[in-house]
Amino acid sequence: MTFIIYSDDYLLHDNPSHPENANRLKAIISFLKKMPFYEKLEFVEPEKANEEEIAKVHSKEMIERAKNIGWLDMDTYTNEYSYEIAKLAAGGVIKACKLVMEKGGNAFCLIRPPGHHATSKKSMGFCIFNNIAIASNFLAERGYKILIFDHDVHHGNGTQEIFYSRNDVLYQSIHLYPHYPMTGLINEVGRKDGEGYTVNAPLPHGVGDECIEKLLQEIFIPIAEEFSPDFILISAGFDSHHADYLGEMELTVNFFGKFIDYFKEVQNKIICCLEGGYNLEYLPKCVAKEISHLVGNPINFEDEAKGKDCNDVLQELKKKMKEYWKI
Repeated sequence: MTFIIYSDDYLLHDNPSHPENANRLKAIISFLKKMPFYEKLEFVEPEKANEEEIAKVHSKEMIERAKNIGWLDMDTYTNEYSYEIAKLAAGGVIKACKLVMEKGGNAFCLIRPPGHHATSKKSMGFCIFNNIAIASNFLAERGYKILIFDHDVHHGNGTQEIFYSRNDVLYQSIHLYPHYPMTGLINEVGRKDGEGYTVNAPLPHGVGDECIEKLLQEIFIPIAEEFSPDFILISAGFDSHHADYLGEMELTVNFFGKFIDYFKEVQNKIICCLEGGYNLEYLPKCVAKEISHLVGNPINFEDEAKGKDCNDVLQELKKKMKEYWKI
């Protein structure tokens, strides 16, 4: 069973002049309805996270600031609905975790605003609360080990910071560097109990499918298998597609299905959370591709891109991670 967490209320957080606007979800939902696997999806209404759940990840001062209407930083807007919808986004991922925990299967959370840039103390980068971190903490409190894999073109600085000293949550990220938010270097591996539990691949502009597949095969999947997570949560950012306006990675639509296939071999309990992705022609295709692999009914799209290799990063990251993992 593949659960889709979605509510029309997610459209209420909106600023039409901003790249992260309601049209993203409208385009995705419209496209999914045309897909051959649509009838196999189980749509579920989310429930709001409460302030107590959010406060386990974010400071009370940050939660209070999020209630303001205007701009939380130069990139992150709020309107009169945003605070409640941000709670609904975080609660949507918790809902997905509960469903997969109780019934098995997997889930895709079609939520917004996104979350992976929100740190423990600051909303930033279009993100009000860190949805995937709040849900991962929810699971970790119940004794589960969590792997977070982040394929957004931007580094999930907030997710990294929140779990940087913990070994019950393993954070893995592919991202461009140098690029916003200018974090996620190879030597950022965690500290104290969390040392070795942050794995960053900061990639040069223009890398594509072949580079990422090698990273998965040689580093990310072997580490994931050794960690042996009870749940895998994916920060599903599609601005790593070659046509996206906010990134310069060269991934094709069809490669997003490979992420699911590779991680399914590690753990079937997968929950994807929508992060970035701003090209409304390709974003719905990328989401549909990923969901089709969750369902087990893969679809393919005509799409090509020529990316360059990343062997230098791969070798440097492998050398560093060998200090902590058997790769």
